[in-house]
Amino acid sequence: MMTDDPQEPSLPTSAATDDHADDRDDDLRLRSSEPRIHPSAELKETRLGRFVEIGQRVLLRDVSVGDFSYFERGGEAIYTDLGKFCSIAANVRINALEHPLERPTTHKISYRPNEYFRFLPIDADWREHRRAKRVTIGHDVWVGHGAVIMPGVQIGDGAVVGANAVVTKNVESYAIVAGVPARLLRERFPPESVERLRRLAWWDWLPEVLFAAIPDMQALPIEAFLDKWETADIAAQPVSSAKRK
Repeated sequence: MMTDDPQEPSLPTSAATDDHADDRDDDLRLRSSEPRIHPSAELKETRLGRFVEIGQRVLLRDVSVGDFSYFERGGEAIYTDLGKFCSIAANVRINALEHPLERPTTHKISYRPNEYFRFLPIDADWREHRRAKRVTIGHDVWVGHGAVIMPGVQIGDGAVVGANAVVTKNVESYAIVAGVPARLLRERFPPESVERLRRLAWWDWLPEVLFAAIPDMQALPIEAFLDKWETADIAAQPVSSAKRK
């Protein structure tokens, strides 16, 4: 269990809505954008975007979660910034707990003595050391079952982390890594396609634009998808075409 901060959980905050939120609430194509949080999850100082899902027994401390991202059951994260459309599988650990190797003991008695003794407070310097080593995960990242991401790691957009991997170094955008420690297996796409995808930044599109693009995501090869949507007039997509009554 995550034990950097043993205090009681607090309610998460939701990200601000955009200028078309009122119109979107009436759009029959769209489900509610409110985050879905399982009752057994524990969140403290956590910010959730729209359409976020938090599964059973997930523990989040000082984490921001971007729109459409989700945590499956048993995941834990602390001091982490997670982009949009990230898929976090079950039992993933993000920003795994460090212990002070340079001290006489690695036990928490040296940095959380307050759990055992009166008049000895938590080690504030150690807590700040942990907070300074935030993990940053880009958009559209898939982290496989049981993976561990170590403190301070940065993972680029579109990357994939294999099941049970231990990620100790930064991961480039659209790279696939696996193993202990995690190593590069291959790139998802050629470099030119990666740059085009990052420029396209489809994860920033409005939900109604995504609604129109999903059939092409399902059917078109990556180059054909990019050719079509790089030239699409995304700004002209209607805010809503079907209203609730």
